[in-house]
Amino acid sequence: MSVEQDTADHSQLLAKVRGPQDVKRMSAEQLEILAAEIRDFLIAKVSRTGGHIGPNLGVVELTLAMHRVFDSPRDRLLFDTGHQAYVHKIITGRQAGFDKLRQRGGLSGYPNQAESEHDLIENSHASTALSYADGLAKAYALRGESRSVVAVVGDGALTGGMCWEALNNIATAGNPLVIVVNDNGRSYSPTIGGLADHLSSLRLNPGYEKVLDTVKDALGSTPLVGKPMYEVLHAVKKGIKDAVAPQAMFEDLGIKYVGPVDGHDVPAVEAALRAAKNFGGPVIVHAVTRKGYGYRPAEEDEADCLHGPGGAFDVETGQLVAAPSVKWTHVFADELVAIADERPDVVGITAAMAEPTGIATLARKYPERVYDVGIAEQHAVTSAAGLALGGLHPVVAVYATFLNRAFDQVLLDVAMHKLPVTFVLDRAGITGPDGPSHYGIWDMSVFGVVPGLRIAAPRDAATLREELREATAVDDGPTVLRFPTGAVAGDLPAVRRVGTVDVLTESARTDVLLVAVGAFGHLGMEVAARVAEQGYGVTVVDPRWVRPVPGELVELAAAHRLVVTVEDGVRVGGVGDALAQAMRDADVRVPLRDLGVPADWHPHGTRAQILADLRLTAQDVARDVTGWISGLDGASVEPVRVTASDKAAQN
Repeated sequence: MSVEQDTADHSQLLAKVRGPQDVKRMSAEQLEILAAEIRDFLIAKVSRTGGHIGPNLGVVELTLAMHRVFDSPRDRLLFDTGHQAYVHKIITGRQAGFDKLRQRGGLSGYPNQAESEHDLIENSHASTALSYADGLAKAYALRGESRSVVAVVGDGALTGGMCWEALNNIATAGNPLVIVVNDNGRSYSPTIGGLADHLSSLRLNPGYEKVLDTVKDALGSTPLVGKPMYEVLHAVKKGIKDAVAPQAMFEDLGIKYVGPVDGHDVPAVEAALRAAKNFGGPVIVHAVTRKGYGYRPAEEDEADCLHGPGGAFDVETGQLVAAPSVKWTHVFADELVAIADERPDVVGITAAMAEPTGIATLARKYPERVYDVGIAEQHAVTSAAGLALGGLHPVVAVYATFLNRAFDQVLLDVAMHKLPVTFVLDRAGITGPDGPSHYGIWDMSVFGVVPGLRIAAPRDAATLREELREATAVDDGPTVLRFPTGAVAGDLPAVRRVGTVDVLTESARTDVLLVAVGAFGHLGMEVAARVAEQGYGVTVVDPRWVRPVPGELVELAAAHRLVVTVEDGVRVGGVGDALAQAMRDADVRVPLRDLGVPADWHPHGTRAQILADLRLTAQDVARDVTGWISGLDGASVEPVRVTASDKAAQN
């Protein structure tokens, strides 16, 4: 077949797919062609928008097979973590939306109920699908409804404890439920742990070798997969593979096991799924896939198989198109290594995200001092507590949104014991394209209530380095260091420091104290300039350590006519609320207005777009500040209590 004819056939097939019924009618040969076309489509689209390319290239045939065996949306297909659902979106008629994938008004990067009746769960945090599936299967059984429930789990998610809690309950209930384990040996990076070693034992036992020989013969006559797939089935790289236990472990629980099957062979996967569907109880189908399959740059990317490029990338090389810039993560990673050079007690912990959080930089120099615990944030925190009890200073690096999962461990296992653990929260605040489940807007409110815990929010690279050193020097309790995603703006030096508070600019007039939290320091400076044009004086401060509220910040507030806080977190329980409480406790009767993120679910888009929607731009903040201070002219200053209804009206 010529390239021109091949391309034409691909175009004809994909154009015919409007829903799962179209895939059901295709022949085995057509499915091979469609799978190749879907990969071409994904590479072309995601290379322009950014997104999770690696995981989705690995589940093309698997997803086709599921939609041929099951009847979505009556049968429910649940994708754990959700970043493996692009092929599902294509099959369910959303091809046109990929031009704006993860962009304002376009497709979400995760399943989304508003997009399609084929999407049921939206949460993109890992290891939850089996619990959803357990509940759904119980509900359908109780209601007498004959509907299949299929949970797709893998890409490292089986390292999460919730999966095993769910498996225990699924086995006990005994309801019909199909668990598809997408075994690609990866999460964001190679999956590590005792469960992973079980997969190695499964692949090395004689029974499996016999199956593998049979698979080898079959694969030899399969052009789409062939020798490369056999090699990936047979390989065990340094004992590191996905967290899948051998057949005996699952069947001892009372869950039928089918597999392993070649996840890139549609007929083989279909046969396994049909057997599982007809079994009448819980069944695990173990499908072995290759993350990034069919795309050379992804297959050759040892770090994470092009898991999720953060922007447009070159199709030929897989490299990001945007010019390299200094990222917050890079600054943290380099400074952590510098600290570790000086202090042998400093160790790193991450939850299956060594590369994205920067901990991998430390691991490359001091591999024996870094612990990747898998997608297990609760364990990560309490393990850090144990390390601290043993005389070390753990630095736990995690996305801000994911530490929410371990609040109890932070509260009781770390803080109550006054243990020196530093939590570094990457992607804090509005992160943009990944949408509401990835926004790191809750941390200052959630963890601000923890006794003895200190929270720092650096405004630039220099203060990140400084505050990381201050955090790791604390020996009587936990610390949190939070920063946003993306490039770091230029350093913004203070004109003076009052206690721990940096004064960034001040005026002869003390009309407004503008408290700019973290990366909003630059915004604060622009606001001050705009308000000054209206004849008012603005003092801009960066608290640096935002919780507990510095006493010096309250003193500065008392010296001004109006206090305004602006933060990249939810307003309720945020820095503004905390400062208002501290001012009341000190009987400082100065009005305070807090600007921040409403406690709501905000859509995906760029960070700039979302902040503009929330009126957290320099122009909007300056307009609000000017209006508030001008309203105080000629009036006696009274304390202002912003009520929940006031906040709702403002939002």
